[in-house]
Amino acid sequence: MNSIVRTTTGWLLAGMLAAAPFAASAQKKPTAKPAAKPANAESAIREADIKRDLYALAGDHYRGREGGTLDELKASVWLADQIRAIGLQPAGDDGTYFQWFHLQRTRLTKASKLSIGTHQLKPNADALVFAPTNYAVTAPLVYVGTGTAAELAKVDIKGKAVAVLFSGTVPADLSFRRFLTLTMNTKSAELLKAGAAAVVFVADARAQAIYEHWGHIYERGRYGLPGDPNTKVVDTPPLLLLPESAKDWVQQAGQQLVVDLKVESFLYPSVNIVATVPGTDAQLRKENVLFSTHQDHDGVRAPVAGDSIYNGADDNATGCAALLAIMRAFKKQPARRTALFVFHGAEERGLLGSRYYSAKPTVPPSSIVAVLNAEMMGRNAPDSAALLGSIAPHLNSSDLVKTALAANQAGPKFKLDTEWDKATHPEGWYFRSDHLPYARLGIPAVMYTSVLHVDYHTPRDEPSRIDYPKLTRMTQWMYLTGWAVANRTAPPAREPGFKLER
Repeated sequence: MNSIVRTTTGWLLAGMLAAAPFAASAQKKPTAKPAAKPANAESAIREADIKRDLYALAGDHYRGREGGTLDELKASVWLADQIRAIGLQPAGDDGTYFQWFHLQRTRLTKASKLSIGTHQLKPNADALVFAPTNYAVTAPLVYVGTGTAAELAKVDIKGKAVAVLFSGTVPADLSFRRFLTLTMNTKSAELLKAGAAAVVFVADARAQAIYEHWGHIYERGRYGLPGDPNTKVVDTPPLLLLPESAKDWVQQAGQQLVVDLKVESFLYPSVNIVATVPGTDAQLRKENVLFSTHQDHDGVRAPVAGDSIYNGADDNATGCAALLAIMRAFKKQPARRTALFVFHGAEERGLLGSRYYSAKPTVPPSSIVAVLNAEMMGRNAPDSAALLGSIAPHLNSSDLVKTALAANQAGPKFKLDTEWDKATHPEGWYFRSDHLPYARLGIPAVMYTSVLHVDYHTPRDEPSRIDYPKLTRMTQWMYLTGWAVANRTAPPAREPGFKLER
């Protein structure tokens, strides 16, 4: 109006308006229509694409993609090629799709020796050694049954190696694996404090299954990022576990335990794969919604029923195929915020890739407004799934969870299993995937999963066992959540006072 009234015509119009105040007041300004929300590209997520990608990644060609091996690196290059073909921008180091990091491996040397009497025991084949240690001792062995106070009172254990039959009742809030480790650590510490020179546990029927599964794990040693406490070489008495079959001969009197363990350490390369679809909003594109998964698995190990390749189809080729599908959707229709995709390396070594990226992200740390993590999404009941991080104490953003629950209702309508998210669940599943390092930093984070199954970490986790319609719906659910977060004006609010139980 100011520009109009500066003209002669404008003055006349002003006078006319002054003479007719009621007519002027009757005129109303048109109401501005809210900006239309962009339509999503859910239709770009196709089951055929997901199935093709999963068979390629989880086939025998990549030999189980073990973290820190050439197989993991080859699979990572394949993923980067798919991402390039989809058309995403690289967001790793130096204009590439890759963020390289080292993992440190600490293991017993092949020269390490272990024996009881006439039994020569190959470390981590005939006897598990729970932590690499430089340690040598020769001591007489005494058997104390289950190690009760009454049994120990009958034996002088000072300066002797003590053989103990594993026993105990598992609390409801612990998995047997965790119970075994905690019990052995506690009992061993008590006996060493009482003067024992070493402690040897003998597996009962329950522990035998763990023994058989852990042998190929401990043979590889321990992994961590350089500087991690668990990669430090120690000189302490080893924690040993014999198989159940040793119970008969370990009780023989007059035997000696001979331990001569030596440690070696190596650095290996691993890699995160990072790509992005820039947002369309001039301001919100500076913020990132991070879609997370991991590409590694267990590699080649001791054969089970003739199969030695642990393909990791569900764990976690499902997550990788899902992220590729979500990339196609965001490429077809970008959102207001930037969509950031990170495939984390060496997850099975202890969340090493996500720990590294969360500490050294290739985007400003404060720009990451939410993390949506894909972990094992293709097995179990077709209509059931879990959203970890949805209940306290794992809930670090009610806002993000409400968005995810709304996306479920708008999309696949899974029946949500909340048991796996409880602090009392014996598996501690919340602490075992790549959302965790981000959640520890306070970034709103959730995990999409169809939870564990009987083929978990076995050679039977094959592409043929995946429920592809379910995996497609899990992918759509994750996408719809991310799409909503990427287009809303305010980022997901963080939960005040968030604190994990461990």
